[in-house]
Amino acid sequence: MVYVLNISGQPLMPTENRAKVRILLKSGKARVVKRCPFTIQLMYNTKSYTQEIALGVDSGSKHIGLSATTKDKVLFESDVELRNDIVDLLSARRQNRSARRNRKTRYRRQRFSNRERKDGWLAPSVQNKVDTHLTAIRKIHEILPVSKIIVEVASFDIQKIKNPAISGADYQKGEQMGFWNVREYVLFRDGHECQCCHGRSKDRILNVHHIESRKTGGDAPNNLITLCETCHTGYHKGAVRLPKTIRRGMLFRDAAFMGIMRWAFYDKLKEIYPDVHLTYGYITKNTRIRHALPKDHCVDARCISGHPDAVSDGTVYCQKKVRCHNRQIHKANFIRGGKRKRNQSPYEVMGFRLFDKVQWKGRECFIFGRRSTGRMDLRLLDGTKLNSSVGYKNIHLLEMRKNILIEERRKAVPPTGKPLGFPAKHL
Repeated sequence: MVYVLNISGQPLMPTENRAKVRILLKSGKARVVKRCPFTIQLMYNTKSYTQEIALGVDSGSKHIGLSATTKDKVLFESDVELRNDIVDLLSARRQNRSARRNRKTRYRRQRFSNRERKDGWLAPSVQNKVDTHLTAIRKIHEILPVSKIIVEVASFDIQKIKNPAISGADYQKGEQMGFWNVREYVLFRDGHECQCCHGRSKDRILNVHHIESRKTGGDAPNNLITLCETCHTGYHKGAVRLPKTIRRGMLFRDAAFMGIMRWAFYDKLKEIYPDVHLTYGYITKNTRIRHALPKDHCVDARCISGHPDAVSDGTVYCQKKVRCHNRQIHKANFIRGGKRKRNQSPYEVMGFRLFDKVQWKGRECFIFGRRSTGRMDLRLLDGTKLNSSVGYKNIHLLEMRKNILIEERRKAVPPTGKPLGFPAKHL
C-alpha cells in the first residue's frame, strides 16, 4: 500500500499500483515524503478522489489499536506501544533532587506555594499517554482522508471488582473509612500483629512494610503489610525471609488510567476533529465473536471502525513511543568513595543517536544502545536482538530518531474470497 498526498500536501486515497508509483517517481511527477509508511506527494494538480474512511481507535493504557477502513478494505492498521516508565523516572528524579538538596542546600522555610494545578490537570504519566493517543491519530490523518473517528472507551468499577456484593450507599463507605491515615488502617487490617512471625519475636514495636518498593508500588494499602521491628530490620539486612503467602494485592493502575483519561481524551478529540463517536468494549467483543475474528488490538480497532469484514493484506505498522531526553537527574550510579558517576550518553556517537533507524545486512532495525568506541546494539521494536556489538561503519542511517518509532510487519491472513484490488483514479 502506497499512501498519496496531493500537491498541497492533503491526503488522497492510497494505491497498490506500485508500477505506476515507480513511473511517477522516475519522471519527477512525485516525490517520497515518508519511508514508513511509504508515502509520496504528487507534483501536479489532480482531482481529490476520496472515499468514506472510518478510523477505529482501541484505546488502552499499554497499547493502542488503530484501524482505518473503507467498507470492504483495510487501508491502515497499527499497534502503538505506550510508555510505562514515567512513574519510575519521576520517582528517581524526586529521590535524586532530595538527596542533592540535603547535601548542598541549607533548610529554608517555605515562603509561598507555587504548586497550584490548573483545571483539567492530569498526572504526567496519564498526560503522556493521552498525548500519544492524539499524536497517533494525527499521523493517520496526515496520510489518509479520514471521514470519522470511533473510539472505544471503558469504565471500570474498582469497588465492584474488590467487592462484587457492593451496592447503594456502600459505595460511600470505602475500606479506609473512619481511619486517620493509611498506616492506622493497615495495622487494624492485620490485627496489630506481625504477619511474618505472628508475635513469636515478642517485639511490640510494629512497622508498616512495603511489599514492593515505594518507588514502583506506591503507598496503596494492598502494597503494605505489618511487620514487627525485629522482622522488618532482619528482612532489610537479608537475615529474614517473608512467607511466600505475602504478596501484593490486585493492581488497578490500568483501570484507574482508563477511568481518568477516557473523557479527557474524547473531549480533546471533539475539539480537533468534527466527526467523533463513542463505542464500548462489550459491543466490540460481540462484533469480534460474531465474525469469528482473533483477539488482537488491530482486529478490535477494525471492529470498532464498523467494518469487521474489511479485507486486510496482513500489513501491520508497529509503533513504539520512546522518551525524548536522557537526563542525568534520572540516574544514580556511584563509584568507589561514594562519588557520583555521570551516566548520561552523549548526544551523538560517530554520527548516530539513540533510536535511529539504520540498515544492517539488508535489515531495518533501531539503535537501542551505543558505546563511545562506535559499537551499536541493534534491535527490532519488539525487543528482538539482532547484534549487540556492531561497528558504526557496518550500518547505514535510514532515518533519524523520532518520538514514535515505526516498523512494518506482516501477519498471516486467513484466506478469503474477497478481491484485494483497489482503484487509484487520482493517479
